[in-house]
Amino acid sequence: MNAFNLDAISPIDGRYSAKTLELKTYFSEAALIRYRVQVEIEYFIALCEIPLEQLPVLDESQKEDLRSVYHNFSTEDAAKVKEIEATTNHDVKAVEYFVKSQLERKGLDAHKEFIHFGLTSQDINNTAIPLSLRSAMNDVYVPQYLSLTDTLSLLAKQWEDVPMLAYTHGQPASPTRLGKEINVFVKRLAEQFNLLNDIPSAAKFGGATGNLNAHHVAYPEIDWQDFANSFVQEKLGLYRSFPTTQIEHYDHMAALFDALKRINTVLIDLNRDIWSYISMNYFKQKINKNEIGSSAMPHKVNPIDFENAEGNLGLANALFAHLAAKLPVSRLQRDLTDSTVLRNIGVPIAHTMIAFKSTIKGLNKLVLNEAKLKQDLEGNWAVVAEAIQTILRREGYPNPYESLKALTRTNSIIDKDAIQRFIASLDISKELKKELSAITPSNYTGI
Repeated sequence: MNAFNLDAISPIDGRYSAKTLELKTYFSEAALIRYRVQVEIEYFIALCEIPLEQLPVLDESQKEDLRSVYHNFSTEDAAKVKEIEATTNHDVKAVEYFVKSQLERKGLDAHKEFIHFGLTSQDINNTAIPLSLRSAMNDVYVPQYLSLTDTLSLLAKQWEDVPMLAYTHGQPASPTRLGKEINVFVKRLAEQFNLLNDIPSAAKFGGATGNLNAHHVAYPEIDWQDFANSFVQEKLGLYRSFPTTQIEHYDHMAALFDALKRINTVLIDLNRDIWSYISMNYFKQKINKNEIGSSAMPHKVNPIDFENAEGNLGLANALFAHLAAKLPVSRLQRDLTDSTVLRNIGVPIAHTMIAFKSTIKGLNKLVLNEAKLKQDLEGNWAVVAEAIQTILRREGYPNPYESLKALTRTNSIIDKDAIQRFIASLDISKELKKELSAITPSNYTGI
């Protein structure tokens, strides 16, 4: 950790910077500027393809030369934009001036006024930010999500035949299988991920109040709606929202954040359950002899990975909730409250990535303590009472539930012998007694 990390205000850029470094490509100030430059360049190329009388018809070599401005965008380029912004006090106008300077260098200075032609800042922001968010989701979030769910799937398969005492309301309940309980989370995550995949990456592109006023007044003969649809959907690969005000209404982005929050909520549930199983000694953890669990108690091996994940998931969800609630609300045709909020969309994703990695690390340290699972099953023979009374119901035996209730809801120990004595006392056939006697806490695990 270098001095910059030690001086960071946020732990995502400080203590956890190694776990969030890849997100800087999408959510840093330099990244936002680069995506804005990309939109401005692609917009100019699209205008040249109409073609307009005042613009040249660019060949593929010229287009690629222009695209090199954002493909090769450097930290130094970002610094130049920030220098311009120090004068303009307007971030998007600074990008416009930077791109114009690049056209001058490429011999296209006669056409530089078609950079940002007819646009407002939000036509750039509301395309650049969805581009960055979509790229981060595809390049960083999804691979990490799949790594986590693959880990869970492997554990579910590995433990699919391991019987385990279940707990409902914190009390011993009908036995289950460890693999099935892990698979519950695999399925829950998959269903929420499928919902997330249905959400479009939406963008606004329509001028100062969303009506393409400036475009239409300058060139009324051009179908600017068709141009805007084609530019956003075919050139940028985004979904164009229409009609809009000056800004994207953010309903789809809010849906994305809500979906990410639900996935995180499932993972909070998972981390708390694994934490509980560790506290019950169902899992031990692989020990690193150099690590210290407690500054005072040398014996401790704490479930810190799951605790770290839970904390970061909670932070992420608080921010996702605010983003989802705030962004779709803007006064009249626009106010500026979305601007500062949008600059923080990488923060909850960063906390989510930290949590994903901590969860995976914790899962890979788990060591199954089968002896403890077997001990708890053998110590809770009362849980087969449900099986016995259900079979007795099937056979028409009188008041089976009440009979088992009288047996099990006492302070005396209900062990294997107590259950066998109860079965022996029943006025039923030998075959039925044999069927009941074959039921154990370890094999009464359902389907």
